[in-house]
Amino acid sequence: MRSILKMALLTGFLTIAASIPGMAQTAGAAPAPAATPPAQQQAAFAGGGAQTCLKCHSTDAKVVPILQTPHAVQGDKHSPFGQDGCENCHGPSAAHVASRSNSPTVLFKGPNKSPVAERNAQCLTCHQAGLRMNWQGSQHQNNDIACNDCHTVHATKDPVLVKATQPEKCFTCHVEQRADSMKFSHHPIREGKVVCSDCHNPHGSPGPKLLKEFTVNEVCYTCHMEKRGPLLWEHEPVRENCLNCHTPHGSSQARLLVERPPYLCQECHQNESSSHQIAPLTGSTLPNQIGANIRLMARGCVNCHSQIHGSNSPNGAYFSR
Repeated sequence: MRSILKMALLTGFLTIAASIPGMAQTAGAAPAPAATPPAQQQAAFAGGGAQTCLKCHSTDAKVVPILQTPHAVQGDKHSPFGQDGCENCHGPSAAHVASRSNSPTVLFKGPNKSPVAERNAQCLTCHQAGLRMNWQGSQHQNNDIACNDCHTVHATKDPVLVKATQPEKCFTCHVEQRADSMKFSHHPIREGKVVCSDCHNPHGSPGPKLLKEFTVNEVCYTCHMEKRGPLLWEHEPVRENCLNCHTPHGSSQARLLVERPPYLCQECHQNESSSHQIAPLTGSTLPNQIGANIRLMARGCVNCHSQIHGSNSPNGAYFSR
């Protein structure tokens, strides 16, 4: 009797649920398909993949080089040509194929180019992980920089990904850093041995100034490992920030210094009137045989304090030789 009563109650419930709008899904019916957004309803794919576009663009020097890039690998389902071809980036463009007077749904160049957000959305469909995971909220994203402002997707070799040509692309906006790279002392950027992306991640970073690491020193230590330590005697300004003494993009002083010694050192060491720190050029507080030799002292503090980044010598408290 109990089983018969349960079956009767269940049958009655399903009958009532079917008669009430919106209750069918709750009772176990399949949900209705989601409505297609109006923009997608209007736009339609031309079909045929890249071959459809190449019927007109096969002689376009700005388009054809993409056939030699990873984007054009048809055997890779993750590449644009392995999916919908050109329309995978330019959006459904059946109207453009039917009438040349209409532009593709997403236009990356020209006076009628699409808004930055639309262009970037196409790239971020695939390129959102890894080094690009911090793009949202980054300085470049907040300044409305589009991916194609830096990248040339149709080029066989994207200039921004080649060491010899990357700096010129960055210097298009960062003109102050370009001027610094031309100074007497500079990182070998113009020589093609160091590029901007060796220190910076243009797609966003948890560190300052789009640095690849959390601190300036950690970035510097990737090349200058001998300065990392640990050291028995540490120089506080060095451990705090390399930029206290050095400017990374270029300087008119040797070794990328912000100022030449002794003036650089005197920014901190100038409080003891009884010491030679306050008068390194006159040497008035030093023994005569040393103080009289102006040439010795004028050359800089590092003549004596050569281990300025730190020392492991038991007698290296003053970073001397």
